[in-house]
Amino acid sequence: MKNGVRRVNPSISPSIRLSIGPLLGPLLVPLIRSGRTLLSLLYPPHCALCLAPTRPGNHLCRNCLQSAVQIRAPACEVCSLPFYGLIDGPFTCPNCAQRRWHFKCAVACYLSRGVVRDLVHRFKYQRAHHLRHALGRWLGESLADPRLQNPLPDLLVPVPLHPAKLRKRQFNQSEILAHWVGQTHGFEVCNALKRTRHTPTQTHLSRRHRMENLRGAFALSKNPPVQNRHLILIDDVLTTGATLDACAHTLLRAGAASVRAATVARA
Repeated sequence: MKNGVRRVNPSISPSIRLSIGPLLGPLLVPLIRSGRTLLSLLYPPHCALCLAPTRPGNHLCRNCLQSAVQIRAPACEVCSLPFYGLIDGPFTCPNCAQRRWHFKCAVACYLSRGVVRDLVHRFKYQRAHHLRHALGRWLGESLADPRLQNPLPDLLVPVPLHPAKLRKRQFNQSEILAHWVGQTHGFEVCNALKRTRHTPTQTHLSRRHRMENLRGAFALSKNPPVQNRHLILIDDVLTTGATLDACAHTLLRAGAASVRAATVARA
């Protein structure tokens, strides 16, 4: 790791990388992979939600996947808010038209309802870490959006948790998802931000109060390489955009060339 940027072998989990040394690694990796094959025979793969049988590598069955509500055009070019009406071509929603965001766009491919919201909540609040695979795939769809492909991102930046909340939850869901898509799609991840102020929960706050709640809540971590870089913020759910906007503001002040965002879902 250099300046908070991590480069990893995506075929080996972090816990395995920490426990094996450089000499034993080449010998143990084939055994580990063989063990995984044996486990799949003893414990056939099943859907993480309804427990129906699935193919190896699929964490959700076809029915649960098809019930996830996708965001389809027309949707706001800036915040991905879907519009249920007849509009031809790109459009900007009234909220985005009336304010200046510090991020260029925030992309989500699914609505946070039904199975999507259930998976996010179980992953986030019940420590169901195995759900990172399904959520990571949905996040990968967001990263494939043309708005995030030109220019290609130099770094993925997970939205940080305050140390107090991190101690309580014991993991940062945004960081786990950032590393999953980074390993899968070949992007570098940088923990460029830290949360310096513990803010009350935003669940029941209005958009204006969320903005006020987050003012000055983020700062740069130690010497992150963000200057003149194209960055993509990673978070689980986009609600009002207040958190992403506060993070983007901090990164732009540090000299980032551009800041966009990708999330698993849109509230």
